[in-house]
Amino acid sequence: MNIDRLSIPDVLLITPRRYGDERGWFSETFRQSALDEAGFTGGAFVQDNHVRSTQRGVLRGLHFQKPPHAQDKLVRCVRGAIFDVAVDIRDGSPTFGQWVGAELSADNAQQLLVPKGFAHAYCTLTQECEVLYKVTGYYALQAEGALRWNDPALAIDWRIPAEEITTNARDAAAPLLADLVTPFVQETVW
Repeated sequence: MNIDRLSIPDVLLITPRRYGDERGWFSETFRQSALDEAGFTGGAFVQDNHVRSTQRGVLRGLHFQKPPHAQDKLVRCVRGAIFDVAVDIRDGSPTFGQWVGAELSADNAQQLLVPKGFAHAYCTLTQECEVLYKVTGYYALQAEGALRWNDPALAIDWRIPAEEITTNARDAAAPLLADLVTPFVQETVW
């Protein structure tokens, strides 16, 4: 398993190895000890989620859960391809309001580890997508938070023209970064 820190070093890009032969391939997609060796201290993963999208340009996010229900997320795409994004929303962080992203696909097998204190979203790049992600906290409706996906202050390049993006009413009406009262404070994540 190869683990790289992105330009916001608390966000990790994980590339599992694939071992193949004429029958196909085998891959170890999660190993806690590898995350421990990379310095991840976010806690145990307690829930797995599976999402299916049936068209290109579906955008889900930018979501986060407020403490005490905050979640670290380990995201991977097992069918199709997505552009996955993490936005730093930690007060006092030198990278507050900045984003990092990676294309995750069934072909490249890469995963994004998004820590607490980041808003998370992805946009589907192909017609049929399935995304699996692990979280370190259980979902809590009262802890939901969101940022607007097309906030000009964030200037996220979703890899698809904005007029081709489909989202739901809640995400379209999410607050802008300038209006966010963040519940997160910069601290060493790992």
